[in-house]
Amino acid sequence: MRFEPWRTLAGAALCGALAAQADEMAAARKRWAESPHGPMLERILPPGFELAMLPQPESRGARLTVRYCVQCHNLPNPAMHEARKWPSTVERMVLRMQGKGNMGTLMADMMAGVEAPADEERKAIVAYLRKNAQKPLDAKKYPALHSRAGESFRLACQQCHVLPDPARYTAAEWPAVVARMEKNMQWMNRVVGSKPVPGEPQLRIAEINAFLARHARR
Repeated sequence: MRFEPWRTLAGAALCGALAAQADEMAAARKRWAESPHGPMLERILPPGFELAMLPQPESRGARLTVRYCVQCHNLPNPAMHEARKWPSTVERMVLRMQGKGNMGTLMADMMAGVEAPADEERKAIVAYLRKNAQKPLDAKKYPALHSRAGESFRLACQQCHVLPDPARYTAAEWPAVVARMEKNMQWMNRVVGSKPVPGEPQLRIAEINAFLARHARR
């Protein structure tokens, strides 16, 4: 086996970046635990999206996203929004980090000790999130959206974001993604109750997975 130093260095850089990011997340959770506003902050985004899932985790955009975003909530998935939505979302978050959000003096109190990114850093965060954002489905390419399985997929997924293109993942990858989304919906109380109401749409995981597998990336 040929020794390739660049692979060793790249692996070490990645491990170092992930370790530093994990420290920042641990520090944020400690701050939440010590803050009277901690429970509110922790409920902003669901847990479950881990550092290792970040696209290009060693990149500057990823490092800045972790550094600033986890101060106030769990790690965001760049695919939680489509590209066009990220600039306004980040702008709104920066204002809150500056204590200028929509809760008046309470926002300033909640953001005590929180650092906001400089303008150049904000642009880098937006560029990273837009690059790795959710790619919306082109409905014209998927007439099967009108099938029962397609309807189950549409009703469930569009509650939280634009419909993802099934070609984003392979058939083998989709079930784990769907399972994570199901946990997120349960966490956010967006799944229907355990006692179905007649006529109320139900979360049909098997149908969703079947639709995605049929149209997944080959």
